Amino acid sequence: MSDQLQVKPPTSSHSAAAERAWADLHTHTTYSDGLLSPSEVVSQAKAANLRAIAITDHDEISGIDAALNAAKAFDVEIVSGVELSVTHKGIDVHVLGYFVDHHNPKLIAFVKDFQQERRLRLDRILAKLEAMGKPLSKESVLIKAGAGSVGRPHIADAMVEAGFVENYYDAFNQYLADGRPAYVPKKKLAAAEAIKLLHGAGGLAAIAHPGLDVPDEIVLEMVHAGIDAIETVHPKHGDARRLHYTAMAQAHGLLTTGGSDFHGGRKAFEKIGDHRVSYEIVERMKDYLMKAKNAWA
Repeated sequence: MSDQLQVKPPTSSHSAAAERAWADLHTHTTYSDGLLSPSEVVSQAKAANLRAIAITDHDEISGIDAALNAAKAFDVEIVSGVELSVTHKGIDVHVLGYFVDHHNPKLIAFVKDFQQERRLRLDRILAKLEAMGKPLSKESVLIKAGAGSVGRPHIADAMVEAGFVENYYDAFNQYLADGRPAYVPKKKLAAAEAIKLLHGAGGLAAIAHPGLDVPDEIVLEMVHAGIDAIETVHPKHGDARRLHYTAMAQAHGLLTTGGSDFHGGRKAFEKIGDHRVSYEIVERMKDYLMKAKNAWA
């Protein structure tokens, strides 16, 4: 990161108020693999006394407008976001985008392309399941996906409904997870392309939940590729991991971020707002972007 993009704290008057408010900057809706609609997520955010949430659906931005409309009634700030599927040196990396322009033509074109790729992947997974004596109709999976981005969680839900497995986790553990018999890899962006796409849409890029499947050497290479932030607060980050990545972010002049990775209760450990960050983080992001956009122009 160049010196001109170093982040400075917001003014003390803003910081005092921000320190008393909270944000959850990692949530998913029915537009990807969440169980709740954007308006339901916003409602739960209000009930959790959150000042702001980021809608970060997987390779999907269509739920942002619905969240923005719902937020008018609940007085919750919406950070327009996305979680991109990225690969770097053969390692899967999730990259969170924040404050993206969800009407940006290149971002919209990317999302449409990824939706088509996800449907082709669905066809290949269904063919594998049928060969194993577990036939599912494509329609049953698309109904689970609704208007959003179709993925393996929707296939898992359809498998439970069809009686092929007892629960969502069995579907992944027995059939859909990486290395299992019905697994099909999904299309992924190169790291540099993902960062360029997010910057081009006026947003910043953050590494999601590092350390879970992403080793530190890959995190550092992402830093050198131009990443802007590291997610330090996450349900699967203990204190040691949170402190480790906070120190790494500080050492490289990066922002930190965090949230619940909320999927509407799909995962046993999650509850919106249980893993949150100070609203001051949102202010730091805004401060950063004001300077960064001039440098990216």
